[in-house]
Amino acid sequence: MAEARKSMIKIKPKKYKVGDTVKVDFIVIHPMDTGTKKDKKTGEVKPAHYIDSITFSFKGKPFTTMKIWESVSTNPYFSVNYKITGKGKITVDYTDNQGEKNSKSKKVKPKG
Repeated sequence: MAEARKSMIKIKPKKYKVGDTVKVDFIVIHPMDTGTKKDKKTGEVKPAHYIDSITFSFKGKPFTTMKIWESVSTNPYFSVNYKITGKGKITVDYTDNQGEKNSKSKKVKPKG
């Protein structure tokens, strides 16, 4: 695994119980370079560098998988819905076209 990039998972609303559907937001700091821009100093074309797959899992079981292309904006934001089934951990795993792999997790603690 490469050096971890800054990323964040938020669950909305903050208070939820088993059976509720929540919004799971994920943002990651990543250049998402398309391979068409030139370096301002050297004039050389920057190689493509973008997230190409992302998986949202709960307790290790995927509930959403996405294939991503280079046209997604810098520092991409992803949002999915998830029905809370109990306590556990939501994990987001992502890879980019240069082989970099990272992961971010957040505990799920339903009330009531």
